[in-house]
Amino acid sequence: MVFEIFFALLSYIGWGTGDIFGTIATRKIGAYSATLWSYILRLLAFGLYIPIGLASLSNLTANLLVLNIILGVILLISFIAFNEALRIANPAIVGTIAASFAALVVVLSLIFLGESLSLLQAVAIIVIFGGVILATLNITAIKTGKAIINKGILLAIVAMICWGIYFTFIKIPVRSIGWFWPNYISFALFPLILLFTNLRGIKLHKPTFKSALAPLLFAVILTGIAEFSFNFAISKGSTAVIAPIAGSYPTLFVALSSMIFKDPITWQQKLGVITTLIGIVLLSVFSVM
Repeated sequence: MVFEIFFALLSYIGWGTGDIFGTIATRKIGAYSATLWSYILRLLAFGLYIPIGLASLSNLTANLLVLNIILGVILLISFIAFNEALRIANPAIVGTIAASFAALVVVLSLIFLGESLSLLQAVAIIVIFGGVILATLNITAIKTGKAIINKGILLAIVAMICWGIYFTFIKIPVRSIGWFWPNYISFALFPLILLFTNLRGIKLHKPTFKSALAPLLFAVILTGIAEFSFNFAISKGSTAVIAPIAGSYPTLFVALSSMIFKDPITWQQKLGVITTLIGIVLLSVFSVM
């Protein structure tokens, strides 16, 4: 178990720091461009492992490939939603909401993968979702009849749900073809971004636009390590244990983003972020007890 926790912590550090650079890149070139180039850079950087991992592909079946592609589309939606949310909303709030996917992974793993859930874990999950509600619902807007949830927060919720689905069911192909290929196959779907942006007339920027290449590279390396470490960890241990530990990365991300970006945040959102972080940390602790 110590081995799996080490890689879960590696995911924690990679996501917590990598999303800072991802936010910087997204605010320079936009969500679609940042997602496109991060996918391409991932394929190039981690493609060096392909000769070593080729043997694992012998276990890839047509059904697994279809499942992996479906999950890859869901992952792509989550990345675009998350990057756009980071561009237009407070990164601390967006990161906290999106990272609540860990709680959703535990619930889905319990329902569909037959994993267990303790009473303490259930309490922590309730705390997490309570915090998300506090961070997302605008009480003042409810009273005045205005928009309750802004676009950035809504996109963060979409990212949370999509990541929850992806990181739950990616364990199925991981069990058969190892920790590397499921993510790599998902990243190979980057042409869908080109197709969608072309149909919608959305302009894409080069990675060198506004000096976005450096933060893009740091984001790709750090979050890429986090993603592959997560897959490796769940290939060896319980998803319900690994996900909460890795998913507690907002404790690092929020601390860094509050110092770097200094975006405004209301008292209610602060309370929601703190509550969610407490729930995520509790879930991490209760998952290894």
